[in-house]
Amino acid sequence: MQDTADISSAIRTYRRDLHAIPELALAEYKTHDYLLKQLKSWQNDTMTIRTVDALPTAILVRIQGTAPQRTIGYRADIDALPVTEATGLPFASTHPGKMHACGHDVHMSIALAIVQYFSQHQPKDNLIVFFQPAEEAMSGGKLAYDLGLFTGEWRPDEFYGIHDQPDLPAGVLSTRPGTLFAGTAELKVTIHGQGGHAAYPHLVKDPIVAAAELILQLQTVVSRSVDPMQGGVVSIGVINGGIANNVIPDAVHFEGTVRSMTQAGLDIMIRRIRQIIDGVALANDLEIAVELESGSYLPVENDPVLAQQMMAFMQQADNIDFQVAQPAMTGEDFGYLLQHIPGVMLWLGVNDTHPLHSPELSIDEAALVPGFEALKDFLIWRMTVAA
Repeated sequence: MQDTADISSAIRTYRRDLHAIPELALAEYKTHDYLLKQLKSWQNDTMTIRTVDALPTAILVRIQGTAPQRTIGYRADIDALPVTEATGLPFASTHPGKMHACGHDVHMSIALAIVQYFSQHQPKDNLIVFFQPAEEAMSGGKLAYDLGLFTGEWRPDEFYGIHDQPDLPAGVLSTRPGTLFAGTAELKVTIHGQGGHAAYPHLVKDPIVAAAELILQLQTVVSRSVDPMQGGVVSIGVINGGIANNVIPDAVHFEGTVRSMTQAGLDIMIRRIRQIIDGVALANDLEIAVELESGSYLPVENDPVLAQQMMAFMQQADNIDFQVAQPAMTGEDFGYLLQHIPGVMLWLGVNDTHPLHSPELSIDEAALVPGFEALKDFLIWRMTVAA
């Protein structure tokens, strides 16, 4: 039987192996194979590994408890981002244009260590670990839930998960009751005008002017339609249009993100954005196609009772460095799962000067063992609490 020291020494290997093979949403095939190989090496009579044809890169592991009074779920996302890595690490991405720039390699490594530990130290409660594809895009949490993956003996009574935080020191855990992350909606807009020669603007319907007007008007959504005490975000990150300086194009396309700390606030923002788009289209006598849906990226709302219990445990533990978190505009599809199953997400500090999604993000591996130990100890403690 392995002890925690043996498992802890392996976490860095998992992280580096996984960091080198990043894959995008719903195409995490090498990642899936790596995870499955590790999981099968620990399989025993108490442990069931489940794959799903309809979501082929997902993996669920169920470990039977010795005296179960509940089923506890733990989730780790497995996909990467379309980012070209610029860290120079010896184990940098071997997949051009793809990188674990959000730290899902860390999430997976700790989840593997949790399975490895509890496969050798049978838990009191049933434990389900979900390796989830497609968090960064394609709403993998919603796909899994809507496919019925969490039914019968596979339904957790409560769900937990982590997210990297470069702004926190390595190994620090942090969470709060209530909303931790914002709900998000992705905005895609195409303005269809009528192009022509730039010297004859009276003969065209200029989508560039309309796009500029619309982007500026969208900045009033937060400043004039949202309670200042609640806040929100409307940010445009992509704009494309035009082929030459003396040609007015037929169309302009732009994309952005919309975020709010509450679902009600997000609904208000979405409604106001649609109204503004309709008004700009009418005023400029052109057509505007819009895609604006929140999908599964709902606010990450931690269950207040479970969060308080987790916080109390971590604050009292001598070997856990814990801080109370502030709400953040980060988006996470774990929010969809938490709308259906109570649970808690928490930050894990990874101590880097580069932000999440940066091509230079290089997490401090000193976070790995404290993160694993804190979560393992919490799960053991949680299983001693009466249901």
